[in-house]
Amino acid sequence: GMAFLTSDRYGPAWKGSLFVGSLKFQYLARLELDGTRVRREEKLLTGLGERVRDVRQGPDGLLYLLTDSPRGQLLRVEAAPR
Repeated sequence: GMAFLTSDRYGPAWKGSLFVGSLKFQYLARLELDGTRVRREEKLLTGLGERVRDVRQGPDGLLYLLTDSPRGQLLRVEAAPR
């Protein structure tokens, strides 16, 4: 799954990014877009050790992930303290 981030919860650099879950490589990708082109890809949560099945922005503006494994999880992604 994927989600466009429309909230400011993670700061201005992430607003407008596209987040895509990687089943095969087991990470969350943040894509910076320039129109219809991907300008930059950032791999997040690479040590998760689980396939990212879906990603959505919740009504609170935070990102939520579903993992695809026998112990599947619903994870809330919070911004690191500044």
